Amino acid sequence: MPAHAPARTRVLTVLASAALALTAATTATASATAADPTSWRWGAIHSTDGMATAWGKVAVGQSGLVVYGNLDDTYGKRCSWALIRYQSATNGRWRTHGIYNCQAGTGTFRKGVGAAMQIKIQVCRGTATRPINKCSRWKTVYTQGG
Repeated sequence: MPAHAPARTRVLTVLASAALALTAATTATASATAADPTSWRWGAIHSTDGMATAWGKVAVGQSGLVVYGNLDDTYGKRCSWALIRYQSATNGRWRTHGIYNCQAGTGTFRKGVGAAMQIKIQVCRGTATRPINKCSRWKTVYTQGG
């Protein structure tokens, strides 16, 4: 065996260790990226009579969080309402925004809520001017840090 063989073995061992470390770092970065979502889905929320249903997701937009959703009115008489309630991260105040669908079928909506600490959704039945009754409980669909 030549005298320079152990040196070659050391170089190969160092290269193999570096390649293994690089592969582990790449895998760790990929799993960290997968664990950091930019959208959170929320499942179906039904009014108490079952005639109104909403579902959707909360996504990160250019100016903070955006609530995207679908609002289904299965009955056709009166209107379905989705109430979005969110707490501002800047001043802590709660704000409520209502979206309604008065046609039988599914409609879509989008509401920018900015920097929010919490977002809750409630689904109701009502008229074209306001929600009246048959409201679900408030469901938390997003919490900052949780």
